[in-house]
Amino acid sequence: MITKTKKKKIRIDYNQAGQQEIIIPQPSGGVFRFLIGAFMVFWLGGWAVGWKSAATELLKGTKGPEMFLIFWLAGWTVGGAFAIYFLYRIFRPSVQERMILSYPSMIYDSGIPPFQMSFSFGSQKDVWKRMFQRRTKTEFNRSDLKTLKLRELDSGNRLTIDQGNKRHDLAVGASEPEREWLFNVLNAQYNS
Repeated sequence: MITKTKKKKIRIDYNQAGQQEIIIPQPSGGVFRFLIGAFMVFWLGGWAVGWKSAATELLKGTKGPEMFLIFWLAGWTVGGAFAIYFLYRIFRPSVQERMILSYPSMIYDSGIPPFQMSFSFGSQKDVWKRMFQRRTKTEFNRSDLKTLKLRELDSGNRLTIDQGNKRHDLAVGASEPEREWLFNVLNAQYNS
């Protein structure tokens, strides 16, 4: 039960407990992210020089505390912290998405997708959500698995499971045919 595409392949293995484990590779982050990362490293070098200069001027106290300099240093610190986090996101290695089929439930690990720069004019909320995306590890019980759906949208399909009031997207980095295949596998396993 292995499906192959040009660069990815979803595979089914067995873990040490003998349970089937579906492993979905994350998409490539591309080379462009390393160019952005190199720029951020150089930018942070300039940031550090600016921060040190302003902090030294404040600590000297020759003119007394200047409100503008304090305000500027606070904003510069927040900007630098965000740039460091951004750099971490760029170079953080991705982790594959996993589903352990432990009948009657399924254990799900969303993994960590690689950083991908998006220049689309989509919702700013989605951009921020992707920037601070967290790894999700959860267990879907039998009633959750009954909500498994392959939703057809104008932009493609989505494979989802509802757990209470939260909707989980599965196989986000997979292609549409791979999501359809996965839907059929999971539907046959849990909803037949």
